[in-house]
Amino acid sequence: MHKRTLGRSGLDTAPLVLGGNVFGWTADEDTSFKLLDRFVERGFNAIDTADVYSAWAPGLAGGESEAVMGRWLAKRGRRDDVVIMTKVGSLEARKGLSADNIAAAVEDSLRRLQTDYLDVYFAHIDDDSVPLEETLGAFSKLVEAGKVRAIGASNYSADRLREALQVSADKGLKRYEIMQPGYNLYDRAGFEQELAALAQGEELGVVSYFSLASGFLTGKYASRDDLKGAARAGFLEGFFDERGMQLLETLRKVSADVGGTPAQVSLAWLMTRPGVTAPIASATSVEQLDDILAAAEVRLPQEALDALDQASR
Repeated sequence: MHKRTLGRSGLDTAPLVLGGNVFGWTADEDTSFKLLDRFVERGFNAIDTADVYSAWAPGLAGGESEAVMGRWLAKRGRRDDVVIMTKVGSLEARKGLSADNIAAAVEDSLRRLQTDYLDVYFAHIDDDSVPLEETLGAFSKLVEAGKVRAIGASNYSADRLREALQVSADKGLKRYEIMQPGYNLYDRAGFEQELAALAQGEELGVVSYFSLASGFLTGKYASRDDLKGAARAGFLEGFFDERGMQLLETLRKVSADVGGTPAQVSLAWLMTRPGVTAPIASATSVEQLDDILAAAEVRLPQEALDALDQASR
């Protein structure tokens, strides 16, 4: 499988990153292990998680996803052939991007993940209460200590990311090499208006989240009525407007034309987008995972790309 390099980080990823937000939440430990096993068996390698996953769920406190991944890594015994990405800043007990907090949070994540280094450590949020120099200085120390290979920024605006890159250049600090923006066929503006050009101009890797719009772009839900009882119902309701319904109709037509599923087409579209290294997608069953992994083999002809562009603009 053709790997893509994450900006100037020196790290390579397959064209799809596995989202670990479901581990220990909507995928129990046994299912999570099966998902991780299948993912690497198929030649994929990069897995995204965060210390806060899944603190929003009843009975969970955060750290569950990292802990499940840590037990899988220990059982598998092959840490070096996977790229592990995790994040700091959103967990209530480890909130923000102060130097002290980053230093403490990384030790928590390393312990849960049962590893002595992270491949990518993301600022999960932009914490403007802390000087960028302090945050980047703390991350730089982790890279120099061998605890982190590359750093990244999630949920940063183009202006703030540009400012952070300048601080790194001016102060001789490690720079954000990878960004993690929300981006999908329904929600394009946030990335395309400014972040895409910044990523290309600065040679940043891009791993996009909400790649399937919380499941909306899988075509599993035909209307709001189908959301009853869904774990992600709260995330999904807003997509069922006139534009969303038109997009779903086009997605189904293109899927039929190219012989793929809506999820595969949605992810394959992201893989064609300028600046995007690899989209992130999660699955709660091996069948779902096989469906999304097949996106790497889907080829979208120009007429399909034009139709999707028109419907999603």
